[in-house]
Amino acid sequence: MNWRVWENPWRLMLAVNAAVLIGVFWHKITLPPYVPYIHLLVDYHFGFTKRALIGAIVSLFTAKVPVWLVFALSGAVWLITLGLFVKLFRKTFGFTREQLPLFVFMAGSPFFLKNFMHTLGHFDIYGCALTICLLLIPARSVVYVLLAAAFSIVLVMIHHIHLLMYVPTIAVIVVLRHYLVQGVTRQNAIVGIAALVITGPLFIAGQFYGTLPVPEAEFVRYLQSKMADPSQSNLLGFAYIWYQPLAKEILDTWRRLPSNILGVPVFALLIWLHTPLWRYFARLIGALAIENHRRIVIAAIVLVSAGYLIMFAIVFDYSRWVANWAVCLFVILHAVKMLPASREVPLISTDDQKTDVFGWVVTLIPRVGIVRPF
Repeated sequence: MNWRVWENPWRLMLAVNAAVLIGVFWHKITLPPYVPYIHLLVDYHFGFTKRALIGAIVSLFTAKVPVWLVFALSGAVWLITLGLFVKLFRKTFGFTREQLPLFVFMAGSPFFLKNFMHTLGHFDIYGCALTICLLLIPARSVVYVLLAAAFSIVLVMIHHIHLLMYVPTIAVIVVLRHYLVQGVTRQNAIVGIAALVITGPLFIAGQFYGTLPVPEAEFVRYLQSKMADPSQSNLLGFAYIWYQPLAKEILDTWRRLPSNILGVPVFALLIWLHTPLWRYFARLIGALAIENHRRIVIAAIVLVSAGYLIMFAIVFDYSRWVANWAVCLFVILHAVKMLPASREVPLISTDDQKTDVFGWVVTLIPRVGIVRPF
């Protein structure tokens, strides 16, 4: 294997991606962690509360929460996710010169690890990490379905919007890795239905009954009592989130729609830049040995995409939704590769000049953003 840069530019792309990641990190730690910090303060002190699981876990270890813990905790989760993805990629494809373009288009995508670095402290990455875990562990027994159900419950407790963001992808992985391979039995069908019965009401409880029963001023005073540095009370400006009803969220989203919709052409461009990856994905689906598997995979992609369309109508963090949608497709691609195929699918070419250009552009884009592109 010849890894010399002048004969293999994809290795240089990986080095540039690492440099870009460092730049995104240094920029991120200069920004006030408004939403991520308050999530570490909120717990179940006032009873069942939405978005409180992470804060409740933090409260088990410390009574006073420093601001730096946002970056320490989220940085650790980011590193774990990176390690899990590298392990998954090695398991699914291996690591040789031929696999490098595929790795760059996924790991180096501005939708994925670079954007998770920009959104350090937000809850999205937990869904990604748990879906990758499900791809790494054996899926032979009904315990796998139980574990997937537990992951879904944890994600909804972290934030109820995970029901649309990563829980559908978890369901897809369970179907592709367990039900299509092991078949549907009475036992695993009952467990799957039970998981749906539990997760759905839990989402409803978080969305409609997770609002705090005390005045906002009292809530803010409680949060201040948990701050290691109470002088940074400006970080509590998003306390209203725990009082905002769904109707208000939708109204805010539609008010911002005229300006936010301007980012759609940019999102379309970013998606187009991943064309070599999407073509490979399409070839993987087309090469599946069983026709019914192909139909199920296509239906699964439509289902996951529909969940993100609903989120577009409800919450205005458009850049995050597009980025996580792409990550879900990356994860599903690995699950599809694990299914029986009728033929070997050629990898992304390392000798195509257009693919090289796409790879460099994807490498140099540092992130997608949170609300608007970049």
